[in-house]
Amino acid sequence: MNKNNLTDKQSNFLLYTGSDGKVNVEVFLKDQTVWLTQKAMGELFGVQRPAVTKHLKNIFDSGELVENSVSSILEHTANDGKKYKTQFYNLDAIISVGYRVNSYQATQFRVWATKTLKEFIIKGFVLDDERLKQGNRVFGKDYFDELLERIREIRASERRFYQKITDIYALSADYDK
Repeated sequence: MNKNNLTDKQSNFLLYTGSDGKVNVEVFLKDQTVWLTQKAMGELFGVQRPAVTKHLKNIFDSGELVENSVSSILEHTANDGKKYKTQFYNLDAIISVGYRVNSYQATQFRVWATKTLKEFIIKGFVLDDERLKQGNRVFGKDYFDELLERIREIRASERRFYQKITDIYALSADYDK
């Protein structure tokens, strides 16, 4: 297990709210991933902590994930102002638990995840339109700039493709002579 300090300087947090407005889970962002405690995963998926513990154990026992790679003991400041060391799990573990839990919230998570994956498979991309419009900086980075750069690269590649077609056409015209 990794041991790190989780401080306001190292990490931001955002609040996840379910579509029904009832699920509020504090999500910590650190090292280019999302981190939740077992308790927070339970709140997210509408189950008690022991259910999350059971699913995590099965995930690790089956070899789906390696515990040391997806968990970290992080120090955070609680509401009482004291610092506590708590085990957090990254997005890989959260997704794996979400696919095993049997609850309404977990089902809604799977519906969203499946829709997102399907869009990626069909279109080759997925966009969070609202995040891009608002310019939210996740992990301290504005991904809109990266998106623009990638679009420029695709368009440059497209121009090269059309240039090749023009070259082939010109070459084939020479064969008629």
